[in-house]
Amino acid sequence: MVERTGWDRGLSVTADGKGLVGHAGAVLLRKLADRIGLTRGLAGVLPSSRASGWRERAGVLVQLAVAIVLGARSLLEAEQLQRHHQGVFDTPASDSTVRRLLIGLDDTTLAKIAKVRRRARRHVWTLLRLRPGGFPWIEVAGRRLKGWIVVDLDATVITSATRKEGAAGTFKGTFGFHPLGGWCANTGESLAMKLRPGNAGANTVEDHLRVLAACLEQIPRSSQSKVLIRVDGAGATHGLLQHLEALNTTRRTVRYTVGWKITPEDKAAIAKLPESAWETSLTQGGELQDGYQIAELTGVNTRDGWPEGMRLIVRRVKPSRRQLKKLTDFEKKTGWRYSVTATNIRHMWGIAGSHQIQFLDALHRDHAEVEDRIRTGKAMGLHNLPSQSWQINAAWMLAANLACDLDAWLRLLTLHDSQDLANAEPDTMRLRLYHLPARLAYHARRRYLRIERTWPWASAFTTSWRRLTQLPAVT
Repeated sequence: MVERTGWDRGLSVTADGKGLVGHAGAVLLRKLADRIGLTRGLAGVLPSSRASGWRERAGVLVQLAVAIVLGARSLLEAEQLQRHHQGVFDTPASDSTVRRLLIGLDDTTLAKIAKVRRRARRHVWTLLRLRPGGFPWIEVAGRRLKGWIVVDLDATVITSATRKEGAAGTFKGTFGFHPLGGWCANTGESLAMKLRPGNAGANTVEDHLRVLAACLEQIPRSSQSKVLIRVDGAGATHGLLQHLEALNTTRRTVRYTVGWKITPEDKAAIAKLPESAWETSLTQGGELQDGYQIAELTGVNTRDGWPEGMRLIVRRVKPSRRQLKKLTDFEKKTGWRYSVTATNIRHMWGIAGSHQIQFLDALHRDHAEVEDRIRTGKAMGLHNLPSQSWQINAAWMLAANLACDLDAWLRLLTLHDSQDLANAEPDTMRLRLYHLPARLAYHARRRYLRIERTWPWASAFTTSWRRLTQLPAVT
């Protein structure tokens, strides 16, 4: 009989190891923050002191962001994670030190930190243009949007199990917060985010304008000549669309696509469309998408009070069994499920066929990828805000945004040619790189971080480190 439980014969488990470093991937993230000038920039805007025992706040904030990338969900977990790195980094800051740092991040300091992030982002984007393959332009319906920076705005819900400051009932029937954020679709970076109470409105114009302004401030001036803004149905407001139109200047072209709530006038216009007006939509690869049809409402449905030149594109599909209960009377009558997109795009410079409704429909549907950005953000510190204090939670959100950027920048700058890591999810990065154990050795006044040579991604780890050391430092 084969013994199936004898694997532990002669095995002892002790806690007396020395020179061991857990989560060795932290060195990649911290090295990146230093090389792109983020740490130095933060040191110039955060409090500093020469007093004995003082912890430099810039290093504390960067290490907090690194800990969030590694999986920390609270200030205490961040401190515990950093204790695995003694001998590599400085003595870890206590959770009380981090708490004092976050409480001190008032609006003035946050504005200064935003400028530091913008300078670091400008340096990173310059490096991205110099890498093999160049800057990551997005592709939609088989077309490459070269020269266009795409910004996606969306809100999400962060639930709370306790009555934290600002937590309230949400539109989903849960309890917590309803932050609004903006992401760069080209790079996956978190450009800006605003913490809001759980009962904040989905289509609040003031919040959208504030977050949009913060996002545009994060985009380097040299990349602002062509910008595309994508929002879901919450963006279909007079105030936001008129503001987007006003952003167009002789030096900057701003285009938008937003979701649209179907009105009785829209239904009447759809009913007037002949069958010949409907065309088959396209997949993101540029192929025909059978069963999905689109048509233009611009000439059929008159829209007074909305920006001049705005186009409406309607999409229809046969409803699935799951969707039958949610159909409107109009949809039940026609047998189709409809959605409408509003846009000001009549032509995108450098993009052939960008005026076609098939392309515009696919372009807006690509906005759904913002859900991946939200999921990534929640996997990096935003699944649950850790404090009862609104101020600390807002500052924690900033640290989570920094964590998101560090993870994106590391993959873009050093792992872009690794097929299984270039677009990896946070949990995948943690398994393969960030949580990799190592042994810290000393020889000839040098330190050596030794990782297991048989690990499948050992080469990717060392290649990432080598490329980080070769990055031109910020002057």
